Amino acid sequence: MAVPKRKTSKARRDKRRASSYRLNKATFSECPQCHEPKQPHRVCRNCGYYDGREVMVVE
Repeated sequence: MAVPKRKTSKARRDKRRASSYRLNKATFSECPQCHEPKQPHRVCRNCGYYDGREVMVVE
């Protein structure tokens, strides 16, 4: 069985743990109604449409 020769330092351990801890870039798609950028599977904040129908009144 493999045994480490030296103790892993806290800095090295924490660097390894932090490598997967980051935010992903937000994805945007074009609204088919007003052609503004919007997040997929969400109501368009500009026109209030989702899936081809108006679900929110925008003033």
